[in-house]
Amino acid sequence: MKIIMLGAPGAGKGTQAKKIAEKYGIPHISTGDIFRANIKNGTELGKKAKTYMDQGLLVPDELTCDLVVDRIGQPDAAKGYVLDGFPRTIPQAECLTDALNRLGSSIDYAIDVDVPDEAIVTRMSGRRACLKCGATYHIVYAAPVKEGICDKCGESLVLRDDDKPETVQKRLTVYHEQTQPLIDYYTKQGVLKTVDGTKDLNDVFAEIVSILGE
Repeated sequence: MKIIMLGAPGAGKGTQAKKIAEKYGIPHISTGDIFRANIKNGTELGKKAKTYMDQGLLVPDELTCDLVVDRIGQPDAAKGYVLDGFPRTIPQAECLTDALNRLGSSIDYAIDVDVPDEAIVTRMSGRRACLKCGATYHIVYAAPVKEGICDKCGESLVLRDDDKPETVQKRLTVYHEQTQPLIDYYTKQGVLKTVDGTKDLNDVFAEIVSILGE
């Protein structure tokens, strides 16, 4: 079972990807994890990626695709995998399709966790983080016992720059420009399935399981 997770930043696709991986016994593969693992292990691909990352540049599509293809070729991914955060653009998707075709393989499902922009802005701007111990909260869904104070270490909680409404809106604009076209791409391939990401996360997962099967 080879799955791609799609959805805007803050839609909850990462959470769902982890739950899918756990239930079906397949690896949850994120590009961030792949980059870190290859750099840590000093692989040839990792060294190449590091030269871009050290300069604050995006790793080129072709190299990212090579890293992903290398990862999904490992033994633990033989029964399938769930890709989270890749592909992000049409060139990445085309690169992945070509690579899989050469392996005699293809994506089974592209699951779009659909959440309206305004709901994402509300969701993300409600996040609070403790910079000391790394704990995270949400003023509506997972509030600390004492407002503005971390339950674990007693430090003050902050709204990260990434979660400020204006930043979230910018990230959403980039998402719609770059990643939204993937919805059409995978619809044409006949593998796109959309779930309502505004529901409770367990209900969203139940909807995904009904698509993938028990």
